[in-house]
Amino acid sequence: MIIDRHITLEILRPFALGLGLLVLVFVGFSAARQLSAAAAGQLEMLTAFELVGLNTLVTLEILMPSAFFFSVLAAIGRLYRDSEMSALYAAGVSRARILEAVLKLALVVALITGVISVLGRPWAFRTSYALESQAAAKFDLKKMATGEFVNMSGSDYIFIASDLDLARGQHKGVFLQKTYEKAQRSEIIVAQAAELPVLNPGHAMEAKFFNGYNYLLDLQNSQDVTLKFNNLIVRLDNQEAQEQYRRKAETTLNLAQSDHPKDIAEFQWRVTTPIATVLLALMAVPLARSAPRESRMRNVLIAVGIYIALFTMTSVVRTGIEQGRIGELPGLWGAYVFQAILLVVLVSQPW
Repeated sequence: MIIDRHITLEILRPFALGLGLLVLVFVGFSAARQLSAAAAGQLEMLTAFELVGLNTLVTLEILMPSAFFFSVLAAIGRLYRDSEMSALYAAGVSRARILEAVLKLALVVALITGVISVLGRPWAFRTSYALESQAAAKFDLKKMATGEFVNMSGSDYIFIASDLDLARGQHKGVFLQKTYEKAQRSEIIVAQAAELPVLNPGHAMEAKFFNGYNYLLDLQNSQDVTLKFNNLIVRLDNQEAQEQYRRKAETTLNLAQSDHPKDIAEFQWRVTTPIATVLLALMAVPLARSAPRESRMRNVLIAVGIYIALFTMTSVVRTGIEQGRIGELPGLWGAYVFQAILLVVLVSQPW
């Protein structure tokens, strides 16, 4: 217990400092971007700070394993430099006992990282998408009340309005047009008022029109149709936005039941994050070895190189899964099997 407490405290000090600095840097970067949007009128100030917090929560699944790896590297390196590790070995403490002490703390950090990745990540994306869509709806209402033709919500519909009732969220005197080139048809909607759509995750985007006419024009045979309506709902194509939402904000359980390559990549990324935390922490122990009065720069450079190489490999494998070039098996599991083999090689070396 004394050894566990000593090594744990030695690791936690730089871990708390390092993680705090990384979070502070990310919060500063994210706040600058969100506050710029708030200053431009695209977001309310409270919404901007909420988005900063949600983005930081998502980023913790990367920041925590990284900070913990370098903390173990720094802590064990200091024990070697101050000859404390030599004293522990002389007292009969084995290398396996040092790895065990690090493993216990790594499992706690891995558990926290896993909860963030499996539960916190989808919740944060769901909440941030809802906040962004609400903010975009208010901003689009102001932006589209200019009396100019605009492309509505990134679709093929062209829209213009003569006035805006911001309190009711409605445009007045609206005109909507879309051309179907393959069918050689064109659709025009003229209405007294309209409610424009926002991204509603899990549902199609809908625009509602009130008191107007819907013209279906045949560009080949002049077989035109005119419809008068009191209420008309038009569904807009937003498959790309829905796909992006579904993959990142979908629950981990639902992703586990999907056979879509991008869903598989997202699922495996979430559930393997704790594994990465443990493997990186254990690899840092032999990488931190140095003799008394020996320069630690070489070991640090090697450790940083291995860290970058492993994260690069994981990202490449994840991209391969998303593109269907790498199957569900080995998937990301293969990357971590390689890391486990590397761990065994490092531990088997004299340190």
